[in-house]
Amino acid sequence: MAMVCLTDFEEYAKEHLSKSTWDYYAAGADECCTRDDNILAYKRIRLRPRILRDVSMSDTRTTVQGTEISFPVGIAPTAFHCLAWHEGEVATARATEALNTCYITSTYSTCSVEEIVAAAPNGYRWFQLYVYRDRKLSEQIVHRVETLGYKALVLTVDVPYTGKRRNDIRNQFKLPPHLKVKNFEALFQETEGPEEYGIPADSLDPSISWKDVYWLQSISRLPIIIKGILTKEDAELAVEHGVQGIIVSNHGGRQLDGGPASIDALSEIIDTVQGRIEVYLDGGIRTGSDVLKSLALGAKCVFIGRPAVWGLAYKGEEGVREVLQILNDEFRLSMALSGCRNVAEINRNLIQFSKL
Repeated sequence: MAMVCLTDFEEYAKEHLSKSTWDYYAAGADECCTRDDNILAYKRIRLRPRILRDVSMSDTRTTVQGTEISFPVGIAPTAFHCLAWHEGEVATARATEALNTCYITSTYSTCSVEEIVAAAPNGYRWFQLYVYRDRKLSEQIVHRVETLGYKALVLTVDVPYTGKRRNDIRNQFKLPPHLKVKNFEALFQETEGPEEYGIPADSLDPSISWKDVYWLQSISRLPIIIKGILTKEDAELAVEHGVQGIIVSNHGGRQLDGGPASIDALSEIIDTVQGRIEVYLDGGIRTGSDVLKSLALGAKCVFIGRPAVWGLAYKGEEGVREVLQILNDEFRLSMALSGCRNVAEINRNLIQFSKL
């Protein structure tokens, strides 16, 4: 079967992955309202296309943190890629390197940061970071990725505690014995007791606060991007604390159910930041027109999570490349049909909100 759109990959993955693995990737918190609204919110936004603009030539390139990428879609940090495909994050890294875009490697990867760099040495990568009760764990991984050439730290701030994902609880989800959270393989191996997603329960530090941004700045020279901001108040605090970027994100609806869809939170954050730092977005991107709408509302780049995993489940590296290529092609077409020849021509005049 020809894979025409991202939904085709989703249907394939649902059919071919085990139930517990599918449920893990698909999980949202509680009733999954926010997870589902991430997608539905894009359908409430309409485009105002301009015509007769000579779109015979188009250019999808943009920059993030001063580095050029081929189009404004990267891979969001998602855990446990080896559950979907035996090569896991190594395959994801090769695919994003091939398409010259940004891959945010998850702390909870089933390949180590060293293996990922070895597989795709020329790839453009950021590293997603959690803060643990044992600060040395976070500090060690920061120094490792900085030495390896990762270009930014993506501090995920919306997980002081893990959201209630009902199907994971029902399934008693655990990593299979042959898989590990590779970045901590030697660090947690002696620990006994309950686990949560591959590491000892209660390892994450719920006391994380804005002072930890200063702590990170004191131990690393890498740019810090905060992932998980949904309000103008926190966007302003992020700017005041000297970070280099924000990812507007509700963690794919996996944390607080009942919060806003990412795209619905974007405008107030853009209006608050006023171009002082770059603003990105993840959550609910499924088509090229979703990408266009996000950029029109002010995002510099968007990141996809679940669709990358579906691509892996379909055909590993090749599947991720196909997912990215389809989004690139759809984005280019949506741009042209809206009268935009390059990313710089995309602006808020392109958007209207439907009256449902």
